[in-house]
Amino acid sequence: MAEFFTDVAGPVAFAGTDRGDGLGFRVYNPDRLVSGRRMADHLRIAVCYWHSFNWPGTDVFGAGTFDRPWLDPSDDPISAAYAKQDAAFEFFEKLGTPFYCFHDVDMAPPGASLAESRSNLEMLVDRAAEKQEETGVRLLWGTANLFSHPRYAAGAATNPDPDVFAHAAAQVRDAMAATHRLGGENYVLWGGREGYDTLLNTEMSRESDQLARFLELVADHKRNIGFTGALLIEPKPQEPTKHQYDYDCATVHGFLERYDLVEEYKVNIEVNHATLGGHSFHHEVAYAIENGIFGSIDANRGDPQNGWDTDQFPNSVEELSLGLFEILRGGGFTSGGCNFDTKLRRQSMDRTDLFHAHIGGIDTLAQSLLVASALIDDGALDQARTDRYSGWGADRGRMIFSDGATLDSIADEAMSKNLDPTPKSGRQELLENAVNKVIWTTT
Repeated sequence: MAEFFTDVAGPVAFAGTDRGDGLGFRVYNPDRLVSGRRMADHLRIAVCYWHSFNWPGTDVFGAGTFDRPWLDPSDDPISAAYAKQDAAFEFFEKLGTPFYCFHDVDMAPPGASLAESRSNLEMLVDRAAEKQEETGVRLLWGTANLFSHPRYAAGAATNPDPDVFAHAAAQVRDAMAATHRLGGENYVLWGGREGYDTLLNTEMSRESDQLARFLELVADHKRNIGFTGALLIEPKPQEPTKHQYDYDCATVHGFLERYDLVEEYKVNIEVNHATLGGHSFHHEVAYAIENGIFGSIDANRGDPQNGWDTDQFPNSVEELSLGLFEILRGGGFTSGGCNFDTKLRRQSMDRTDLFHAHIGGIDTLAQSLLVASALIDDGALDQARTDRYSGWGADRGRMIFSDGATLDSIADEAMSKNLDPTPKSGRQELLENAVNKVIWTTT
């Protein structure tokens, strides 16, 4: 096996306060105890197979800029897939992260038929199992790419052509089998094109029913094959379609409730998707946890000057720490983790740039974890919430929720007591200052 990252001996180590230019983590120390658990066990970091190894650095205006020899279209597809897999596992092992994630077509080249595609995937999955055994790297989640091929231009499950639905079912069945074979802890459904470009040719209720049917079939199949991992849906607003049926966590939650699927699925929340949907990452995580649908996250960021999914490496402790604060308050990850669904910038062409990017992102996550833990220990945010809603634990609050309460009885109570409540400060700026104080002082 030819070594691809020859400038890195690996695994990348914790360098602490050493501010040199070498490859080393400044904050991420896997064995450091935070809130009673190892930092590595809190974060459960994963590297994505697709942007890191299956993307040549193209954009809508230009050709690929990256040094990825296995993406040469003139090469034998299987030999190229082997080289890609070798480079990927070399990177996972040298970076020292415990997990990775993949789409089916990232790992194995599509064949001339579904049967050939399945055979290719099985071959590469068997090889990946050997790589996992050699390196100790595990699979956080797998998924199927149901958006890149032209057949999915109008969606997969929501496609007007039932033949496309059936083709997608075959692809998902094989990707789930691959995930199960590799010991994946989750299976993700990313509905990138499950929506519409125009309402002029769209029946939304029909497409919603089709999507629900697909999700029902996937949940049944999970049980049939004995897969015990979590099923995750990744909310995604707009891009590439005008509207998508899984726009944000609340939309996904409502959809699952409508079709009686809420016990079957949780969400995989991407930071960049949250901001594209007009929310903060903090909001999406808090909503998912409070409604019992939280599963996992994709750690990345967007660019506020670009209105699309730039998938940049995270570098904002403020943005991530509040999301991790909610995750810690909710008990932490179970089967989920922090996947770097992230792209290098097209001008970051050196092979070591992939290490620098991940190291910076991992350190950002690690510092955010420390801040989140400190915020919990500080208690200011929890106390502020408790104080703000304290009236609901007193007599009148309990009366409103009592079985015998009616609108009349509540209104009569207000009139008999001549209620004239005065507004109380939400103390937003004080709390923002409290968060900043923790961010500035946490080491």
